[in-house]
Amino acid sequence: MRALVAAATGLAVAFAVVLTLTALGSPSGGTSPKPLLTTVPAHP
Repeated sequence: MRALVAAATGLAVAFAVVLTLTALGSPSGGTSPKPLLTTVPAHP
């Protein structure tokens, strides 16, 4: 019985976390105007 209560509690917490993240939505981000370096600079 105790295991059933623990499983139900864990499921409820996981469901609450999913609902909270869904309510917050995705973060509004932007892209950087500077290009990323894709090559390693030559060694001196």
